[in-house]
Amino acid sequence: MSHRLSTGGRLIDRSRSLEFTFNGKSMSGYEGDTLSSAMLGAGQVLAGRSFKYHRPRGVVASGAEEPNALVGLGEGQRYEPNQRTTTTELFSGLKATSQNHWPSLEFDVGAINSKLSRFLPAGFYYKMLIHPRAFWKHVYEPIVRHSAGLGRAPDAETRDADRYEHFYAFCDVLVAGGGVAGLTAARAAARAGKRVIVMEQTAHFGGRAPVDGEVIDGMPASEWVDGVLAELHVLENVTVLERTMVAGVHDHGYILGYQRVADHQPGADKPRHRLWRVRVGQLITATGAIERPLSFAGNDLPGVMLASAVRDYVVNWAVAPGKRVVVVTNNDDAYRTALALHQAGVTVTAVIDARFEATGDLPAQARAAGIRVAEGMAIRQVLGSKRISGVALCRFDSDGGAVAETLDCDAIAMSGGWSPVVHLWSHCGGKLTWDDARAFFRPDPARPPLGHDGQGFVAAVGSANGMMDIAEVLSDAHQTAQGAGEAPQAEPVPEAEMLPVWMMPKQASYELRAKMWLDPQNDVKVSDVQLAAQEGYASVEHTKRYTTLGMATDQGKLSNINGLAILSDALGQAIPQTGTTTFRPPYTPISLGVIAGEAAGPVFQPLRRTPMHAWHEARGVYWEPVGLWRRPYCYPRGEESHADAVIREINQTRTSVGLLDASTLGKLLIKGPDAGKLVDMLYTNMMSNLKVGKCRYGLMCNENGFLSDDGVVARLSEDSFLCHTTSGGADRIHAWIEDWLQCEWWDWQAHVVNLTEQFAQIAVVGPNARKVMEAMGSDMDLSRDGLAFMEWRDGKIADIRARVFRISFSGELSYEVAVPASQGQAFWDAALKAGAEFGIAPYGTEALHVMRAEKGFIMIGDETDGTVIPQDLNLNWAISKKKDDFLGKRGMERVHMVSPDRWKLVGIETLDGSVIEDGALAPLPGVNENGQRRTQGRITSSYYSPTLGKGIAMALVHRGPERMGEEIAFQGKDGATIMARIVDPVFYDKAGEKQNV
Repeated sequence: MSHRLSTGGRLIDRSRSLEFTFNGKSMSGYEGDTLSSAMLGAGQVLAGRSFKYHRPRGVVASGAEEPNALVGLGEGQRYEPNQRTTTTELFSGLKATSQNHWPSLEFDVGAINSKLSRFLPAGFYYKMLIHPRAFWKHVYEPIVRHSAGLGRAPDAETRDADRYEHFYAFCDVLVAGGGVAGLTAARAAARAGKRVIVMEQTAHFGGRAPVDGEVIDGMPASEWVDGVLAELHVLENVTVLERTMVAGVHDHGYILGYQRVADHQPGADKPRHRLWRVRVGQLITATGAIERPLSFAGNDLPGVMLASAVRDYVVNWAVAPGKRVVVVTNNDDAYRTALALHQAGVTVTAVIDARFEATGDLPAQARAAGIRVAEGMAIRQVLGSKRISGVALCRFDSDGGAVAETLDCDAIAMSGGWSPVVHLWSHCGGKLTWDDARAFFRPDPARPPLGHDGQGFVAAVGSANGMMDIAEVLSDAHQTAQGAGEAPQAEPVPEAEMLPVWMMPKQASYELRAKMWLDPQNDVKVSDVQLAAQEGYASVEHTKRYTTLGMATDQGKLSNINGLAILSDALGQAIPQTGTTTFRPPYTPISLGVIAGEAAGPVFQPLRRTPMHAWHEARGVYWEPVGLWRRPYCYPRGEESHADAVIREINQTRTSVGLLDASTLGKLLIKGPDAGKLVDMLYTNMMSNLKVGKCRYGLMCNENGFLSDDGVVARLSEDSFLCHTTSGGADRIHAWIEDWLQCEWWDWQAHVVNLTEQFAQIAVVGPNARKVMEAMGSDMDLSRDGLAFMEWRDGKIADIRARVFRISFSGELSYEVAVPASQGQAFWDAALKAGAEFGIAPYGTEALHVMRAEKGFIMIGDETDGTVIPQDLNLNWAISKKKDDFLGKRGMERVHMVSPDRWKLVGIETLDGSVIEDGALAPLPGVNENGQRRTQGRITSSYYSPTLGKGIAMALVHRGPERMGEEIAFQGKDGATIMARIVDPVFYDKAGEKQNV
């Protein structure tokens, strides 16, 4: 039975006892314990049940590789399923519940599946659950849905009580892992003056070295680790993060780090988790290695643990997994566990070594300590049901038919060798090579993950690179980080060659193979993988999905290599020929909360407000939602209706001057040597020949040729362009450009930055706009020729740094002024003050829409619906005939796109001057093949024009421009027919004289 030792435990504070509960039972541990060490210390070996057969499961490991000991943590709003006890730090009041059983952990009805295992092999559901067909809906599917998953989901009515955040950072070198290899690399890089971030997934640094009693530079490893950490903490160019896992490695040096800030302090006034989003020059993976289990009958019973984990529990937390322990191994490292147990006063019944000779230094130390070493032997079967009562031994090279000996024990420490943690190396395309001498895959330095420049940006060091003794680890880390001087020195204990063991005994019978677990969480056995090979699943990826091998929450960290070896043997081929499954991020699960970050509750989709939002609201504005923005629709005064307010705002702007808050317009900066090439591909017209200081209207189409966005482009310098987008389109267009840059044009030297919220943009519009601007005071020439139409200048207005654009969406003289967002309200106030003598007044989006319709300007989302191309809107002039290509060019050239039978933009005037309904259709006699009324056009925009004193509209009509002057019937909502005339879509100042005064 597992128990707490009376002395020892380098990580626990025995003066601080912590109370917790497991399945309602009160237990206690110490500060510094993990939940698993506290449970084992309290004698709780049974932790849960397996997925398929509901077999009893206990702790196997001591870290993130743990497949079995998953529990539900907390309650109510802080309940979370599937939490590893091995990585959960103990805190006072912790409440844990076991999973996947009914009615109780000790007595689980689902365990009947284990008795039926002969009828439930790998892939049984593919063969069984299809007959009879009617059973699927009413029998099989309900059972499958009820059985799916581990644990229970939080109650639907609960809401996460914690908060989460994202953090952005940059560094030259990010070191993943805080063991001695990671600390060596970090110190070497830091001393070279590089910006360094170190991420260690646990609360403690040093890795295995302090547990194994290594001596570095003449001092115990723990002292050496403390000294290096002290040096790193005082360096300004180093950030050291504990409880932070490197979750994923992505293109262009983009790294995700998952920091568990307050898991051990629930309710603390700090974020629970933090997601680090880091751009790195180089990633050094010092993630160590994971010990492999051995496959023998009954290796899934509670009390069977990795030898290194047993050593961790004894040294770190003063917990012994049992009172009589058998160690089974194929390598020398497990002898360290036998010696640690012996020194702690725990009886080591024997070390079962599959090798026919165990002659290294460590076996010699074990023998000198009086520990029995049984060479050339294997565990035939573990005895017991929910707990271990003993082991039956046989010769390793036998079929297990003859039992050589039976030993009494209550715990087993197994070691099948080590496998480098290659997940981060592999996330972004790094390739592996098979090390036959040590029987593991290791990073291939000739085929690293490549960055944007085609050079490797990830380097593996230490055990993660296949270096398994302490001297190799330190030297490799120092050299890889380009450290100056000598590497830290250590004297490793020589180890004899290991013997690859994938099944024990080597020629095990089917009876034994059917009880050897490869994946204890998903109940995948050696016989299952062999069955998959027998049924034709030669691909490791297919075998994984057929058997569910490695699809558990540990993602194959323990089962991967053993499963590959069994499959390779069944296929009669070498392990490298079989290959590996795909390593995908995250390395271990991360919380959904941290993925969302701050985007929860009211800020899931936060309302976006311009710098003048409060001013608008104080004037009784009527708001219009535009994407996530709120924009002023109109500014009604007193009892004034919205319609009357819009008329007043238009008349004021057309006859004198108006003020528009245009801050919501998208502002995307595209910069770099290839910026001109990029904007030429994004827009249908030529942008690269635009002169600095000039502006040009442009159209964006998707790859199918359909119009997606429009706006004015300003060239700021030889390598930078400012692209204006629609208010609702800025984020979408930004993401779209990034998609093309990152996925298709990744080698182009250009980048895009969304500056939308960095600037307030205010339009001063109307015949008196120039007078108002000059009255505000400016160091720029704002005259007609000094700042011509479609030009921009930088300068100061009202002593505020500003960029002024001579562009117009109203058809009037107009200046759009961009100022820093912090100065937006100040500029707005200055404009109102300077324009008071002209009766200046703000106008909203509806006045804007009416005035643009009077000028025949299109509006994305009104005149477009995802099926409209520029030619439909008579914008052929904005499509370059000089460029070889742009996004949408080939789409526009398809037969249907060039057909003269398309609906095209026209103006519409009702015969009686009334306002036609927006969206009204122009019907034709008969129905189409879907039984719908045939139509020949639809209204896209419709308004009352106070300037013209009548209703005006824009419409897409079949062959519209060819039908000027023709009368056409539209149908209103009430079914009434409205007669209208097709006219030019430009209703006001067709020559554009007013915007050029």
